[in-house]
Amino acid sequence: MAATEQRLSTTVLVIGTGGAGLRASVELAEAGVDVLAVGKRPKNDAHTSLAAGGINAALATMDPEDSWQQHAADTLKESYLLGDPRTTEIVTRGAARGIDDLERYGMTFAREQDGRISQRFFGAHTFRRTAFAGDYTGLEIQRTLVRRAEQLRIPVLEGVYITRILTHEGAVFGAYGFDLKDGTRYRVHADAVILAAGGHTRIWRRTSSRRDENTGDSFRLAVEAGARLRDPELVQFHPSGIIEPENAAGTLVSEAARGEGGVLRNALGERYMSRYDPERMELSTRDRVALASYTEIKEGRGTEKGGVWLDVSHLPRQTVMDRLPRVYRTLLDLQMLDITRDPIEVAPTAHYSMGGVWVRPEDHSTDVRGLYAIGEASSGLHGANRLGGNSLVELLVYGRITGRAAAAYSESLSAQPRSAAAVAEARADVDGLLAADGPENVRALQRAVRNTMTEHAGVVRDEEGLRTGLAELAAIEKRMEDVEVHPDIAGFQDLAHAFDLKAAALAARATLEAALERRETRGCHNRSDYPDMNEELRVNLVWSPATGITRESIPPVPEEIASLMEEVPTDGKLQE
Repeated sequence: MAATEQRLSTTVLVIGTGGAGLRASVELAEAGVDVLAVGKRPKNDAHTSLAAGGINAALATMDPEDSWQQHAADTLKESYLLGDPRTTEIVTRGAARGIDDLERYGMTFAREQDGRISQRFFGAHTFRRTAFAGDYTGLEIQRTLVRRAEQLRIPVLEGVYITRILTHEGAVFGAYGFDLKDGTRYRVHADAVILAAGGHTRIWRRTSSRRDENTGDSFRLAVEAGARLRDPELVQFHPSGIIEPENAAGTLVSEAARGEGGVLRNALGERYMSRYDPERMELSTRDRVALASYTEIKEGRGTEKGGVWLDVSHLPRQTVMDRLPRVYRTLLDLQMLDITRDPIEVAPTAHYSMGGVWVRPEDHSTDVRGLYAIGEASSGLHGANRLGGNSLVELLVYGRITGRAAAAYSESLSAQPRSAAAVAEARADVDGLLAADGPENVRALQRAVRNTMTEHAGVVRDEEGLRTGLAELAAIEKRMEDVEVHPDIAGFQDLAHAFDLKAAALAARATLEAALERRETRGCHNRSDYPDMNEELRVNLVWSPATGITRESIPPVPEEIASLMEEVPTDGKLQE
């Protein structure tokens, strides 16, 4: 019996209902443009809600000397000069407006007694520019955008998994997917598609992403539609993911814990950041702190369980309760640990995809006409190291810009050709997996990908390990030809896992091949066999299955920003 297939039509389709997707949807709805948002997770439980510490904007409420130019300089410097200067200027110039938009939608920020928005330090910021709502800023942003979307009556399809972006002669005309509960197929026709389905950090064993999110969906959807990826090897490992319980390994302890004065110690009780960045200590950049922790553990100064200690117990109890309520509650719930009394055992955890779909800085359009990518799905801002607090403001700024760009693109169309063959291929993708009855278990293969990436493409990489990783991945890809997929009474999750596996394999291949090509140590990318930065590799690596890896030059930094940048630091990095 043929599957039920719903046909829907909209002007702009948004794939992903986290902060980026909802902000773009709100912009479109406010402009009177027909929009439909689709997400595989409930919108109230999107990944954005896990972002804890804060959102950056040079509001100068605490430090009057701050400016968007200094914010841009800090961002580019700490990107190790791989960030795009045009993207950086757009985000830092637009950051204050992003905060204004949230306030207009009803979000409440922490404030000083005189009413100013409070801002705190995050690692590697020259001034205090991180606005926040306790340590649940992302959750409050997500709630605010959900509320605004409901006010605007934006239709949101939850629990629908998009399997393919539909294209014809290099232009999008919609997307295809299925309902996770009952398997109903959805064919959505749209003039433009905005991809906001996250990154690929779930392809590592220890990650701050939850199960079945950030498996590389955006990467696969974009690449199969004809787009390319930029710098997929540049993955941020956050310094502080918890180690246990096993089912929560990698869950984040917010950078706010260090921002409020938390200290890191090894098993010997040494405050080890003095060896790696004696000036900034725990407020150093995420890549440095993660590498420092990795080194302490690797050299035998870690805990018995393979971690280090993050301690906030010296802070006043009220400070912890006021400023770190979510960290306090999370550790109490997961470990029965009172962080006002005892330290937290942490280790580096795969946290953020700084690379992503190749997009143009002006509007985040891709190589495919009518296809845009925003949020963690995209690339350009973060380079080789993301400043804490920059991801939330990026999704606000580009959510607004890209929403408008997609509307303008739709308006420019005189006609929209569709392709019956493209729809048939999308339908066949799903039918083929549903008929799969081989000996291989999808979940086991997902674990195999995670094991390969953890062993060979973690915090520190080398040529031999990366080549071994590629060989292991090739064997996994071969086994993927014989998977078994069986929907059951609980729904079509098994089918979703099979598509997640396809995405994870593609993302893993892009990451390993680009990591092999980047024969240098720069920011988050640590090559033990190439411990220095290589000026010839101050380029973006652009990947696709068709072309492999090409090198793309980075525009010069404008003088008004360059004059505020200090030399990119190299101390505390890998030594020969």
